[in-house]
Amino acid sequence: MTHQIEQTAYVGAAPWHSLGNNLPSKQPIEIWQREAGMNWQIKESPVHFQSDTAGHLGTIHTFPEQKVLYRSDTKVPLSVVSQRYQIVQPREVLVFYRDLTEVSGYELETAGVLKGGRKFWALARTGQKTVLKGNDQVNGYLLLATSCDGTLATTATPTTVRVVCNNTLNVALDGAARAIKVPHTHVSILKW
Repeated sequence: MTHQIEQTAYVGAAPWHSLGNNLPSKQPIEIWQREAGMNWQIKESPVHFQSDTAGHLGTIHTFPEQKVLYRSDTKVPLSVVSQRYQIVQPREVLVFYRDLTEVSGYELETAGVLKGGRKFWALARTGQKTVLKGNDQVNGYLLLATSCDGTLATTATPTTVRVVCNNTLNVALDGAARAIKVPHTHVSILKW
């Protein structure tokens, strides 16, 4: 399953894989959060390990340089990261678009969770479009995507790719020459 979708929501035409929740236009962030599967938080815990002494269970130790990230809803671990790692919550990705959708005329078109919660994204249509020869319409979008497993910095980029799964996310990010990327070891661009 290369699309690696856990849950997704969209407005307009169904994605190529026919997965996800179809929403009416101009839904509030809270509806997107629920329908795109982004209504949970990333929590953190210290890394602990148990030493083995001559075949017997030993004492529990803490590894202070690392922490475990896990889902608040399922308690499933997502990754082990350094103490410097700054978490970007799924809701923050959607809230990034609040002013753009309410004031600037952007419209959320897709959002979702991939790889068990390790990656998530939201995509808004900017209203810019062009028609190519043969009447093929190309829409302009603004993508915000991130991961919590070290595979992707928090990335905002204009794109013409309608992101609906891991495949299309990778295509959009591969062509992201004008992307703004914020590593998770820096203060998040989403915290204002």
